[in-house]
Amino acid sequence: MSFQIELIQDKVEFFEAYVLNELERKIEVKIEQNHAIMLQLHSVSHAVLLDNKGRTLYTAVAHFKAK
Repeated sequence: MSFQIELIQDKVEFFEAYVLNELERKIEVKIEQNHAIMLQLHSVSHAVLLDNKGRTLYTAVAHFKAK
């Protein structure tokens, strides 16, 4: 049995929350976790929309790349 380790070069993660502070916290936690596996934040895109019940939903996409 062979064991191979491959480095992650790119990683994209999606986030959503009804409170902006919660969305920011989720992204910060992922930045710390991905830093541990040698990935740094490359870019973040975000959007605000209304769900079916009229509540504001904040979404974000974070792109991480290898250092």
